[in-house]
Amino acid sequence: MTPIRLSLFLSLADNYAGVALGLISTLIISRLLTPEEIGIFGVAAVLASLASMFRDFGVGEYLIQAKELTAEKIRACFAINLIVSWLMAALLFFTSNLAGEFFRQPGVAVVVKIQSINFLLIPFGAVAMAYFRRELNYRPIMIANVIGNTMSFAVSTVSALQGFGYVSLAFGSVTGVVCTVAVSLALRPKDFPRWPSFTGAMDVVHFGKHATGIYLLNHVGKYSPDVVIGRVIDVTSVAIFSRANGLLEVFNRAFLQAVMPMCLPYFSKAIRSGDDIRFAYLKSVTLLTGIGWPFILLVCVIAFSAIRMLYGPQWTASVPIARILCVAALIELPYILVSELMIANGRVDLSHRLQLYILCMRLGSLVGVFHFGLTGVGWGWALAALGAAAAGHRLLHCEIGIRLSDLARATLPSAAVTALALAPALIIVTVAGQNEDNYLAVFGSCSAATGVSWLLAVRLCKHPCWTEVSSLLSRRAKGKQPPTGAASS
Repeated sequence: MTPIRLSLFLSLADNYAGVALGLISTLIISRLLTPEEIGIFGVAAVLASLASMFRDFGVGEYLIQAKELTAEKIRACFAINLIVSWLMAALLFFTSNLAGEFFRQPGVAVVVKIQSINFLLIPFGAVAMAYFRRELNYRPIMIANVIGNTMSFAVSTVSALQGFGYVSLAFGSVTGVVCTVAVSLALRPKDFPRWPSFTGAMDVVHFGKHATGIYLLNHVGKYSPDVVIGRVIDVTSVAIFSRANGLLEVFNRAFLQAVMPMCLPYFSKAIRSGDDIRFAYLKSVTLLTGIGWPFILLVCVIAFSAIRMLYGPQWTASVPIARILCVAALIELPYILVSELMIANGRVDLSHRLQLYILCMRLGSLVGVFHFGLTGVGWGWALAALGAAAAGHRLLHCEIGIRLSDLARATLPSAAVTALALAPALIIVTVAGQNEDNYLAVFGSCSAATGVSWLLAVRLCKHPCWTEVSSLLSRRAKGKQPPTGAASS
């Protein structure tokens, strides 16, 4: 197995293990703690996540994209990460009482104080984890995450059983970080630098200010619809939009969350090796759209059945919004890696500008809510996706010479696969329709038929995805065969 395939396999395994453990944890903790206790931790977790955007400061991305990684650069990253993280820890700790007063919940202050410990510990493992990503060595990352998540779940559950309430989740969070950091330290190379230094720190700071801007703009762009819709319409409309967007989040959690962390080290390694970065990007787009486009269009076709099954009959108002958001996702997907490519190419400033432009487009799209309601927001979001795609393509053309015809050739196999894969689902929905009586049958039959027809389509079209599928199948077949000489022994 090539390093990139092994890394992808381990990243997917890590992601699915985390999702499964998170689901089990939710089922158990929801029965051990009250909604109020979970809400207290949830509010504190939001505050910690806001602080974490500044805590990371782009240190990991700086290490991954560096053309030549020296001990001085590693020490400088450690120093900057240590300072920023400890400043965020102090900020959280000393403002925790204000947060408790603002939300009128003293428990919020307690949880924030405990979570500030995470910010003291994370820098000691963050640099090593970034180094593993740079080298496309996902084995220690997976080990650290699995152990950390498992111990976090165990401590949270045991603490809740012992009656610690909302503090149980805070204890579990700290335990998970402790285990993750410990594993990363144990598995890092023996000659890995262990002490911070300020030599070359200004380069890290210059890179980090742009990277932090990217994090912040992404965060604002993600939650801006909730704020505007809630202010202009009502909170019920916020929930409807959130449920519509939740269907596409399934794809993000199941696939993108595992693949995206690999893209930056993959592009960076290609650039350092002198490989054709145009080929690397176009191949990535072909693979991504070959999987993503059929999934997104399947969601669009069976939106009613999917929402009815996942959320219940009270959420069917989300169906038309979900379909419009699918259109936006189809447009965005070929350009979703542009930001990672710019960072890998040493142009984090261009990535920052791109995110700023995308945010402006999305905020502008929300003007539609004033006259056309949620439908206006949906189509405005699709229009913003089209503007973001245009901006992303301009960067691709100016920086690495990718033309629209190049991208068309890269996505043409995926378009063919999508058409063939979706044909059975379209026939089923056209003949049977979707209603309260058959939504489960439609969901199951369309999902199964699309999965089978996708496999046939990628083979028939000789899509690069088939290379990955056939490689996986051949390895499984070889794994079932007895080793040579086993019969005679």
